[in-house]
Formats: sequence, C-alpha cells, structure tokens
Amino acid sequence: MRPFSLLFRYAWASPATAVGLLFSIVAVLAGATPRVVHGVIEVGGGHLGRLMAALPSCARFGAITFGHVVIALDHRLLRRVRAHELVHVQQYERWGVLFFPLYATSSLVQLVRGRHPYLDNVFEREAYGKTSAVDGSHISH
Repeated sequence: MRPFSLLFRYAWASPATAVGLLFSIVAVLAGATPRVVHGVIEVGGGHLGRLMAALPSCARFGAITFGHVVIALDHRLLRRVRAHELVHVQQYERWGVLFFPLYATSSLVQLVRGRHPYLDNVFEREAYGKTSAVDGSHISH
C-alpha cells in the first residue's frame, strides 16, 4: 500500500478515531487494556462488562468501532469479531466522519420500515456479509 493512501485513510477517519480514543480513556480507567492489531487500537477487558450492564439495554454492545479504535467487553470477544469490526474500520476510512450520520440514518430508516435497526442497517449487513462473525451475542456499531 502506498504511504500517501494509508496516511489519507487514517486522516479521513481521524475525527471518529478521536471519539474512540475518548471512550478508550473511560475503558482504560475501568481496567481495560489497549493493544494495536492490524493498525487498529483494540481496547477490552477490565470492568467493561459491569459498565455495559449498567446501561439501558438499547445502549449495550459487545463491541463497537470508532474510526481506528475498537472497544469490546474483553479481548476474547475482540478476537472473535475482529473481521467484522475491521469491515467497520474500512467503512470509516471510506466515509470519514460522515459515517456517524449515515449509520444513524440507516438505522432510523430500518426502524421506520418496521425492520431491525441494527441487523438491517446497511453497514451491518455489509460487515456481516463480508465475514462469518454472525454471533447474535455481540452487538457492534
């Protein structure tokens, strides 16, 4: 890969990555540990499971991606859903900060149509379509 292309992809996704880094600080304060895998910061473990349990069910997740940052309940889950989350990293590289409103809009459209706002979201369908990470126990964004 050419260095300019790589630099552009990281820069284009950097606003979302900054959001991920902010959430990562909270995760690390809760005992999570960061690792860099395939150029992506993965954060997991600690007391993230307890934090998720305290959230309303509609806000809970097993793994979530923000730019080049993936946060998950633990590193075992990160390994299991890595391919799926890397598709989301590619989506951030394609759409940049526009990914936030595009993802939300897709979920809203699905909800209005009487479909599942997560499973029928076009970005999730792409990620599930490109991977075999069809694990109903994890919800990622």
